[in-house]
Amino acid sequence: MRILAIGGSGSMARYAMRATQNFSAVDEIVIADINKETANSFASTLNNKVSAIQLDVTDSKALKNSMKGVDTVVNTCGPFFKFGTPILNTAISSGCNYVDICDDWEPTLDMLNLDSAAKSAGISATIGLGASPGLTNLMALIAIRELDSVSKVFTGWDAGGTSIDETAKKQSVNAAMMHAVEQITGKVKIYQDSTYKMVKPLKSIDVNYPGLTTFTGNIIGHPEALTFPHYFKDLKDSINLAHGGSVGSFVLKAIAELVNVGLLSKNKAANVFAWLENQGSSERNLSSNYLPVIYGYANGLKNGDSASVGVCLSNEQKNSASTNNYDAIGMGEITGIPLACGIKMLAEGKINKSGVFSPEAGHIDPHDFITDVLDELSKAINKPLGNFEENIRINRSWE
Repeated sequence: MRILAIGGSGSMARYAMRATQNFSAVDEIVIADINKETANSFASTLNNKVSAIQLDVTDSKALKNSMKGVDTVVNTCGPFFKFGTPILNTAISSGCNYVDICDDWEPTLDMLNLDSAAKSAGISATIGLGASPGLTNLMALIAIRELDSVSKVFTGWDAGGTSIDETAKKQSVNAAMMHAVEQITGKVKIYQDSTYKMVKPLKSIDVNYPGLTTFTGNIIGHPEALTFPHYFKDLKDSINLAHGGSVGSFVLKAIAELVNVGLLSKNKAANVFAWLENQGSSERNLSSNYLPVIYGYANGLKNGDSASVGVCLSNEQKNSASTNNYDAIGMGEITGIPLACGIKMLAEGKINKSGVFSPEAGHIDPHDFITDVLDELSKAINKPLGNFEENIRINRSWE
């Protein structure tokens, strides 16, 4: 397989490419970046499968030419609300498979609507295959499959649960914080009461997670809220939530409001947000009632009764060393490694359906994928994490 990695030297993509270079089914990786020096510098740290090119994705002719002879386009070039749809369109017209870590809700439905074009071209495209979206979708899919029918899906994560990548910290305004500002200001789209609607972000929602004390999440704009109703037609609610860190604080809501009324730029808000997150404690309470770092939750019916299931990274691994090793996993690893595993599955033919899909579409086996992610994460941090059963906790309301 020959891969074009657009934005491949970025802070999230670096982790994906470091893993991907070692896959036997991958023959060549071309790192593409608007800054050729950055692309060359990063490529020089990898093995001889990897080369680099300069690419401006706003140059449609250059973008098209860069995909000649490519099997799979890996897109980590943000912001996705600007570049996601045109890059996917070009990949489809070029006959290239496609995978990305799109975490913007704005282009999500437009990208899914390219499904027919992708099917006609015989290519497979998966959008949002990182941590959230990505792992969250597959955890929620596991939860859904435990039920006879589903009416509500929440995906969520601890906003203070992972550290910011060192490469991103060196940027004046890193992409992760800019993304966060975009998703907590203005209005965002969710699925509620059986319809898509625009709502003000950061609104509090109670999560009756089985086995835990009810906790509060705050609405964040994200693709998961839009993709689940695309596949599960009986859903009434689909919402993405964040808890922990400063996400529910008065200060953060005040910052968002200052942006909304034009008294604070998004760039400055991103800097303030980054500072706030850096003030948060990295210590984790590992009791059974501690809120999950990342999870998928489904509510519906089981044997005719109301029931709910939560699936998350466990805080109670049998191997206590594995629990401590989570501290070594940052935002780069937890986002880039799932992307690498998606590339691997494409290269090995384990993702083989034509069309445009989000992770929960059914074309990815969630158990196999998460098992592969745990294995690759262990390699990335050079510490053991254990198997699926040791790391993934499934809470059922009827148990």
